Amino acid sequence: MPFGEQPAYLRVAGDLRQKIFGGDLPPHTRLPSQARIRAEYGVSDTVALEARKVLMAEGLVEGRSGSGTYVREHPLPRMVSRTGYRPPGDSTPFRQEQADENVKGTWESRTEQEEASPSIAERLRIEPGERVMRTSYLFRVEGEAAMLSTSWEPLSITGRTPVMLPEEGPLGGRGVVERMAAIGLVVDNVVEEVGARPGLAEEMAGLGGVPGHAVLVVARTYFAGGCAVETADVVVPADRFRVSYHLPVR
Repeated sequence: MPFGEQPAYLRVAGDLRQKIFGGDLPPHTRLPSQARIRAEYGVSDTVALEARKVLMAEGLVEGRSGSGTYVREHPLPRMVSRTGYRPPGDSTPFRQEQADENVKGTWESRTEQEEASPSIAERLRIEPGERVMRTSYLFRVEGEAAMLSTSWEPLSITGRTPVMLPEEGPLGGRGVVERMAAIGLVVDNVVEEVGARPGLAEEMAGLGGVPGHAVLVVARTYFAGGCAVETADVVVPADRFRVSYHLPVR
């Protein structure tokens, strides 16, 4: 195939995609049948089927059992704002992950002890198998599931202290910075790495999405004097949210 020339199925998918984006095939409209695509574009059944598969993999259409394939609705993406330090009293798990003051939300959580996996141990700079406190969060915005967060804290730091359980005790429900300050640790640095991958089935079950659709993952680690005190993975659906950073200029 000459350089720059697309396979037939990609050309068909591209034209249908343009119709979806341009409004000729609005949300909830049934996608042309395989037979109609074959006739309209003068292609084989195989090409028509592959073009439909492309649109489905891109999340532009969805199959409905016994009914056909329909254009999915794509709401305007919301922003997940990231920022630096928040003053005491204004730091909650939700605000820690969503810095936009205009966005209100709630969360539910589950906390349990476990042994650090090799990857989490590397991020926390501890030995694999050391005990950590794992807390899983589901955050909601206006009642809609918006993001997941799973955090790990070394029990060598927080064990047998008032902040051992992130959601209980005198500082339960406060952010990492405030909780660590209560045991004499000053969080002075945070590292975040942003990546994308297919969403796992259990993640999308909580977020209300389709397994395999792309998610954004913010891998965050808090440090106090070079000591890692918490690491977390924040997961948001890539088709519904954008991550926005607000960073001071020094």
